[in-house]
Amino acid sequence: MTGPTLGIIGGTGWLGGAIAKAVLAKALLPAGNLILSNRSGAHPLAQQGVCLVTDNQALVDRSDVIVIAVRPEQFANLTLDAMGKTVISLMAGITAQAIAAQTSASRVVRAMPNAAVEIGQSFTPWYCAGVAEPTTKSLVQRLFECVGTAAEVQQEDFIDYLCALSGTGPALPALLMTALANQAMAAGIPAEIAQLAAKNVVVDSSQLLANHDAQHMIDALVAYRGVTAAALQSMTQGHFEEQVGRALQAGAAVARKGLQG
Repeated sequence: MTGPTLGIIGGTGWLGGAIAKAVLAKALLPAGNLILSNRSGAHPLAQQGVCLVTDNQALVDRSDVIVIAVRPEQFANLTLDAMGKTVISLMAGITAQAIAAQTSASRVVRAMPNAAVEIGQSFTPWYCAGVAEPTTKSLVQRLFECVGTAAEVQQEDFIDYLCALSGTGPALPALLMTALANQAMAAGIPAEIAQLAAKNVVVDSSQLLANHDAQHMIDALVAYRGVTAAALQSMTQGHFEEQVGRALQAGAAVARKGLQG
């Protein structure tokens, strides 16, 4: 076996499983270098050569890098000795210091992917606590690029804030899409047409932003002084951006508070 071994605790759950499948699909590592743990020790990925174990410590012992992909409230019940190893946490609200204290890991990476891992479109910010070799950081970056795009941040607090921004995945667009559809129906538009129109705005038309600067687009539409300009002006006067700011701060506060409350 050549190259690093990667173990994913919770590797058959929705998040860990999506990452495991992407690692194989993108050939980041040979299947034999990927180790997953679950209670049954069985999973279809085993047919591709992935190693499955029932004991989390056995996974740690066989892995160079360990991903913890469980719910934050489950972390307290994990008893791991990862001394000398790199642990990557996908758990919101649990600090790198707490993870290092409980696992004895030499390096802790906190990362926050979102639900778009399922379609390979997640943005994953990550933060590394402790000294890590360039090869280790490269592996972390390439790991999350398997499920979308990724970027290292230099402050752990940024991860908590980004939990409420990129970590929400499709939740905020879903809220906007629902609001647009509901308001259209309230104005008498048939439900099917209202939902199609709202979906076009949020899902389809927003694809233009992939190749256009958002602020430039807003400025151009406002300058045109048409229907769109009137809608944008109304939202601006209604302190739309301030409301978004308060929403993100509320989410970040929960992430920073963690499991203490």
